[in-house]
Amino acid sequence: MWAVARRPRWIALLLLALVLAAVFAFLGKWQLERSIQNGKPLPATTETQETLDDALTPMRPVTESLAGQKVTVTGTFVAGDTTVLTGRSGGGTYQTVGHLVVSETGASLPVVIGWSDQRAAAVAGGDRLADGETVTVEGRLYPEESPDQDTYDKGEYSAVAPARFVNTWKQFDDRMYLGYVVADGSTAKAADLGTIADRAPTREVQFDWLNLFYAIEWAVFAGFAVFLWYRFVKDAWEREEEDRRERLHSADGALVDRR
Repeated sequence: MWAVARRPRWIALLLLALVLAAVFAFLGKWQLERSIQNGKPLPATTETQETLDDALTPMRPVTESLAGQKVTVTGTFVAGDTTVLTGRSGGGTYQTVGHLVVSETGASLPVVIGWSDQRAAAVAGGDRLADGETVTVEGRLYPEESPDQDTYDKGEYSAVAPARFVNTWKQFDDRMYLGYVVADGSTAKAADLGTIADRAPTREVQFDWLNLFYAIEWAVFAGFAVFLWYRFVKDAWEREEEDRRERLHSADGALVDRR
């Protein structure tokens, strides 16, 4: 059979099959990468602290790559604009959100300051920082939450939703950061509140099973391209062998007739 395979026609067909197999393998690799794309960990740059204005500008949403970014921001908390949320993870029955006016831009930024199990203490913690002094807050930046995410119960809210804050804050000039900062322990301590349990963002590796199936499918196609060449060569060899046997049989019959 391999004598047939070495003929120029079949060598050319083998090269074509290998090219097709390479294309299919590339497509399979691409689909495999797509299947785990969502499982890649967030960039390590989130652990390199930046100023807020280097990371984000007002009225621009926080992208996925920025979620959890360590930032530092300087500004003044607005008196009377302290908001208390409940039903959130990270510690405490109540979490205090302050309205920070950023010194660099004058835009508003919600800051989750800390937590307390007493509502009055949570409010007092926010008021303690809203004394007109300029403060520097260090923490992690997160995308804004929607009012639709609120688990509203008895007049209490749970979402850090700038879209709702604009209707409750007393001092607001229409410029806002479309995200919020969870402050670290130094800010919580200054407010005499508990520190929100916040850590470096991670994502578990998760497969997109549909893309994984496509990757396997392309691998099968790559193997099939080479197998198809083998099948064609074998069929050609079998036909030639059958023709040879028929000729031999015909020749043997002719010799018998002569006898």
